[in-house]
Amino acid sequence: MGITDRKEREKEELKETILKAAKTLFLEKGVEKTSMRNIADRIEYSPGIIYHYFKDKNEIFHALHQEGFKTLSEKMEVLSVIQDPLERLKAMGKIYIKFAMENPDMYDLMFIKEAPLCHVFDSEKEEWIEGGGAFNGLRMTIKQALADGYFPAHESESLAYMVWSTVHGLVSLNIRKRCEVIDITRRENIVSDGLDAFFKLLG
Repeated sequence: MGITDRKEREKEELKETILKAAKTLFLEKGVEKTSMRNIADRIEYSPGIIYHYFKDKNEIFHALHQEGFKTLSEKMEVLSVIQDPLERLKAMGKIYIKFAMENPDMYDLMFIKEAPLCHVFDSEKEEWIEGGGAFNGLRMTIKQALADGYFPAHESESLAYMVWSTVHGLVSLNIRKRCEVIDITRRENIVSDGLDAFFKLLG
């Protein structure tokens, strides 16, 4: 390995170290109460080093946000082979729940922890829209389901939020240990049956 390659690898390793430390601190203290100095102290570097990689903690937070949505989107790619939109919707719910239960800390940062989302909305970069892209997959599936005659009494946008908020509620209750409503390893059938029952209620 040449000097240039080694330096590039070291840069990527330090960037990953910064992200891991920031993730831990965001979960421990919250985003607002975490400073760049806190992150620097955690990895035993000067704050100036971190500014070579990220302009502020909001950019660090969103790098973590992107990482989570990228992983979730990759898991959702298998849905493209499911032609029936209702079956795709059920599969989407199961994948979403499984992702959340296997990555509770990341899910917490993505959907539960209070976060500086104004940074996301104000950014003009293409890659900052990954959250909206993930929700659009749900929107499109709902629209296809309606076009095929499912859920005739509902409107697509409100139904998309209803479906997401219901599944998100189950996951959030479990992650925050309000009640153990999900156990992917032992009760996969309960998750599946619950989703089936929910969609039957929708009509």
